[in-house]
Amino acid sequence: MKKVLITDDAVFMRFSLKTMLERNGFEIVGEAENGSIAVQKYKILKPDIVTLDITMPVMDGLEALKHIKAIDKNAKVIMISAMGQEGIVREAIISGATGFIVKPFNEETIVKVFKKL
Repeated sequence: MKKVLITDDAVFMRFSLKTMLERNGFEIVGEAENGSIAVQKYKILKPDIVTLDITMPVMDGLEALKHIKAIDKNAKVIMISAMGQEGIVREAIISGATGFIVKPFNEETIVKVFKKL
């Protein structure tokens, strides 16, 4: 069972992702409301997969991605973003993101991306 750390500043988004992933056999080991907390929890929880929302307070998803990849170059990180952020998508892939999901998403999309990892 793959362990997942979910990062999003919106409680509703974390809850939606958690529900979809748990229903499909993933274990949610933690949640974070910003990138700074995600980096701290990554060090402690050592999840198999991390989701990072791009736009968050304190530390955004791109910054958190760079910190997590510095800790573990093999980290599997899925960026989650609102539509229309294509430039950021490119930067995230260059910075080492493993996958990308665009909001609004559905369960089928989530499962397809996660099963590839």
